[in-house]
Amino acid sequence: MKFTFADLWRPRGTVNRGVYALVGAIGFAVKHNLDRIIATIGFHRPWGLFNYWVPMRTIGRITQLSRHDAVFLETMVAAALPFIWVGVVMTLKRLRSAGLPTWLVVLFFVPFVNLLFFPVLCLAPEHSFHATYDSANPPRSSFLQRIIPDSQWGSAAFSFLFTVPIGLGIVLLGTNVLMTYGWGLFVALPFAMGLVATLVYGIHRPRTLSGCIVVACLSATLLGLSLLAFAIEGVVCLAMAAPIAIPLAAFGGACGYLVQRQRWIHSAPPVLASLLLVFVPSVQWFEHAETTQPPTFVVRSALDIDAPPEKVWKSVVAFSEIPPPTEWIFKAGVAYPIRAEILGKGPGAERHCVFSTGAFVEPIEIWDEPRQLKFSVTSNPAPMQEWNPYSHVDPPHLHGFLVSSGGQFLLRPLPNGGTRLEGTTWYRHGLWPAPYWRLWSDAIIHRIHMRVLEHIRHEAEGSTPKVTELP
Repeated sequence: MKFTFADLWRPRGTVNRGVYALVGAIGFAVKHNLDRIIATIGFHRPWGLFNYWVPMRTIGRITQLSRHDAVFLETMVAAALPFIWVGVVMTLKRLRSAGLPTWLVVLFFVPFVNLLFFPVLCLAPEHSFHATYDSANPPRSSFLQRIIPDSQWGSAAFSFLFTVPIGLGIVLLGTNVLMTYGWGLFVALPFAMGLVATLVYGIHRPRTLSGCIVVACLSATLLGLSLLAFAIEGVVCLAMAAPIAIPLAAFGGACGYLVQRQRWIHSAPPVLASLLLVFVPSVQWFEHAETTQPPTFVVRSALDIDAPPEKVWKSVVAFSEIPPPTEWIFKAGVAYPIRAEILGKGPGAERHCVFSTGAFVEPIEIWDEPRQLKFSVTSNPAPMQEWNPYSHVDPPHLHGFLVSSGGQFLLRPLPNGGTRLEGTTWYRHGLWPAPYWRLWSDAIIHRIHMRVLEHIRHEAEGSTPKVTELP
């Protein structure tokens, strides 16, 4: 059937893979050049390919945009709407043509996953009666089918042998060579591993949905255990990454379950390998090439102390050694405060907050006794000591990926003669997706705050605290 310009806007019908690929390539070229014109000429901003997936990294959080940034964002969204509609329409048509569920159109909006989704739809042939798996007429054996065991357990084991070593190499490439801890490592890799493990698992015959999800999750889990066994990562960071990696691997397994019934996938081993060997490293390389300054986050914690500000101030400036921690997060290796020391007095004095991994060096910027103590941070110790049962672990993310830039104590007198003490930390981290990792970092910094504030309260409400001064 002849394809016309009007078909670009009508969601009914189907489209073959050639037309889909051509429209996608032309549409992206037109949109990218239009966006570059709008950004560079209209708003004097640089615009590159990576801005399509992390635009807010360059213009700040949406709730804190300036008027100029807001107008820029509104203009870009308005210009994108016709292209989004065409993309959705063409993807719906192509899903019908390939015999895939139309609800998969939601993948069109998933960052990085849509990079994989497009070539898959471009490769998928037209759906026909024989397009799905037929046990009476199985597809011709490929090289992978000849070497992969036919049994359920054997194919599952081979899927792990296929995906885990590749995943291990990709982790080392991203963290030790490209120095990125982001979307490629925590999103694209677990999804791609789950999808590929499932396709290998079901290469002889379609497997059950539950079986596909279990194999996908085990693939990601075995990768984590391999990182632990080879002393590449520690237990704490693997535990933090698991809540995002395992569900994404399961989602990849669910997608693999839908794809495995397609006849073409059984004779396309290069496609399977490319999902891991090309797609994930490409995302990591984009992140490396487009590295920008991470946003600054702020954490505030407060408590009330039954002592006047003048007494509390002495423990704010410097406090004695805090008893060993009882919280599990600190026992697991996360750095915790031990004591604070002061050298000098007033603005320009240097405060050292000693942690279990070293000392924060904090030049005083504001010394407003007994109301405000504000300081910058010129030296950060490692944020944790990674625990590994085999050897000492020193992964790259311990150096420069979680950095405090400043802190502050505010003391407010209360009507009852007490003091409300508020501690604030400004920090940055180079881990992505930033909203996920901020859940962990905010919670840890708040717990650090409370350890210090509670100790200050204990000192202020007890005997007069002893100030420790550096020689």
